[in-house]
Amino acid sequence: MLEDVVDQVIQFRDERDWKQFHNPKDLAISISLEAAELLENFQWTGSETDAPEKKISIVEELADVLIYSIMMADALQVDVNEIIKEKLKRNGEKYQVEKAYGSKKKYTELSK
Repeated sequence: MLEDVVDQVIQFRDERDWKQFHNPKDLAISISLEAAELLENFQWTGSETDAPEKKISIVEELADVLIYSIMMADALQVDVNEIIKEKLKRNGEKYQVEKAYGSKKKYTELSK
């Protein structure tokens, strides 16, 4: 399923000949900018943490972050599935269920 989405993103980019503009630096900048636009949806929302009236905008900005992330993975020639699996494995070692369950502590504080 994720492979289909990755293929669609790459096809969309290639049909427009945009790969020439997609170097890691510019893609990292784009990810950061889109993440800031995502965050902007929560600005001044007070104690409200999900901003339901802004869900459409939140989802669109989240999609932009994910699309640029897919293109970054492609530019770096890494497989999205593999890097996520590897990161989950490393996180699983840092955040063992027995220590991390229900905790918001950073892994360096879990043993304390």
